[in-house]
Amino acid sequence: MSDSAVGPFPQVFVVDSQASCVSVPTPKKARCSGMGQKILFMLMGIAMLGLTLQAYLIFHLYNKVEAFSHCASHPLCQNMSRPSAPGQQGDALSRVGAKVEPRVEQIQNRPFAQLIGSSNPVGEDNVVQWEHKGGETFTNHMGYSKGQLLVQMEGHYYIYSKVTLNAAEECSLVQHKVMKVTKAYGQAIELMKSKSSRCTWNAKVSTPKSSPGEDLRNSFLAGIFHLQTGDKIYVTLEDIQKIHRGTTDNIMGAFMIAP
Repeated sequence: MSDSAVGPFPQVFVVDSQASCVSVPTPKKARCSGMGQKILFMLMGIAMLGLTLQAYLIFHLYNKVEAFSHCASHPLCQNMSRPSAPGQQGDALSRVGAKVEPRVEQIQNRPFAQLIGSSNPVGEDNVVQWEHKGGETFTNHMGYSKGQLLVQMEGHYYIYSKVTLNAAEECSLVQHKVMKVTKAYGQAIELMKSKSSRCTWNAKVSTPKSSPGEDLRNSFLAGIFHLQTGDKIYVTLEDIQKIHRGTTDNIMGAFMIAP
């Protein structure tokens, strides 16, 4: 048999070159789970950032309120509550802590004086004389001369005066005045006055401190006035011989409440 009669051997494996590679799809549940974890971590981060910011703001506000409360607790620290200009309100609160001590020092240096009754209270022109040294007397940035308080610093002052007198006579007219002498006027100015009449036919109430020939009466005056440097303040009492002598029975004083 001739070799040319033999045909080609058939191929055992046939490869289809046109076949495409098909990928296996990822399960849908696994993809959704990964996205949910990312969203959860993002929300937790936002929440932590918000808590941190809130804690910082609370701490910052607490420090400002604490600094302001130190000044507000002082009885004479009212000037700090005065309204400021619209553009200065924010800066004023931030500077409260730095201004507390200077303001307290300024309050302590404000003028004040308190005088008590003298053993020789009768002065010329019915001007009441006072003790200005020792005991419960005080003078700070204010002077004293011949029954008069001398103003050394301009400002608004609270002025007060109390006198005790014997009104046991048949009829007695009580005139208690607080006067001011200033450079702007040529004569004394009347700041306050108390006027009353006492007669023996009025009902009398005896007290342990009153002797049989005494009928003690008190007169008190007080008010706020603007005083200038160089002004003089004094007290007059009509018929000054009736004044009851005693360190605690008569008193006069003044103190600055605002510049």
